Amino acid sequence: MTREERVLRTISRQEIDYLPSQIYFASQTTKEKLQSVLGFSSPQDLEAYLDNHLYLTFTMDDVFRYREDHELLKRAEEMGFARVDWEKGIVYDRWGIGFDMYSDGFCIRHFPLQDEDALKKFEPPDPTRPGLLAVATEDLKRYSGDYLVVCTGYHGILEKAWGLRGFEAFMLDLALGTKDIERLLDAITEYKVEVARQVVQAGFKCGHTGDDFGTQRGLLISRDTWRKYFKPRWAKVWRVYKDAGLPVIHHSCGNITEIIGDMIDIGLDVLEPVQPVMDLAYLKREFGRHITFYGGIDTQELLPYGTPDEVKTMARETIRILGKGGGLIISPAQEIMRDVPIENVVALVEAIREERGAVLRE
Repeated sequence: MTREERVLRTISRQEIDYLPSQIYFASQTTKEKLQSVLGFSSPQDLEAYLDNHLYLTFTMDDVFRYREDHELLKRAEEMGFARVDWEKGIVYDRWGIGFDMYSDGFCIRHFPLQDEDALKKFEPPDPTRPGLLAVATEDLKRYSGDYLVVCTGYHGILEKAWGLRGFEAFMLDLALGTKDIERLLDAITEYKVEVARQVVQAGFKCGHTGDDFGTQRGLLISRDTWRKYFKPRWAKVWRVYKDAGLPVIHHSCGNITEIIGDMIDIGLDVLEPVQPVMDLAYLKREFGRHITFYGGIDTQELLPYGTPDEVKTMARETIRILGKGGGLIISPAQEIMRDVPIENVVALVEAIREERGAVLRE
């Protein structure tokens, strides 16, 4: 059974030999350090050790996520998908949003539509520009059949809107319900719909989207506001994938328990990254028949500050809660950051290997 088959069979609840897993690093530097400390001679040896099942690729709109790769940034500039201010360390996407090149996380430094006149005059970039999926299709050709190649759709409708407007201005827009913000959200949605069509046409075997709806304690906005502005728009995007028979993976940070049922209603198949700020046992009990969970292992306290034994214990508990009977892609709840000790990464890998098959036999 290939990794690709194992993931797809997990999502569709078919028989598998063990649960698939994925460990993603926020920084290439962290991976290189891990490779060196563990004594692997090549990145391929490290990948074999991690036994990741998904290969994450991207559209040229999301090139900012790979900002450590300066050759890629130069390629994106040449193709007209980015502009890089090397002196200030900012990479601008086609929408005009400026991202910090040297942050370990997600940091926006320029919001192009903070001015009301700019918002009124805004027109989205052309989603049919040649080359949008250039890197993604190269990766699909190279890795499909072994890994499940995922063309990621992070920075979704809500995130793109506040990235354009600025967070405070965007929240005021939602509260006031202005026509300009409705027009902006519609423009972003139609753009995402067209990208989804291209992902399907290219031959990817799943759809992926991302929009952070949650905080540590609950939703970023009220459930009613989410249902009004974002449920129908994401339903439109996901319908492209569902009509093509593809499962939908959606990324949302935070505690989004309130709207998981709504997301299932409009086509959600896999919830990523399942942060343990939510009640994992409740999620499994209430939604485990309908969706697959992707994540769950704590990256805020456990991985950076716990001992290797504590990492193993908590990872085992998480896998047993979310993975009982299947329906889990084992993964940390977020990327592995620079503050995670190497010995804790090793402990995590060991726990995954020990539990990924055993939990299916319980």
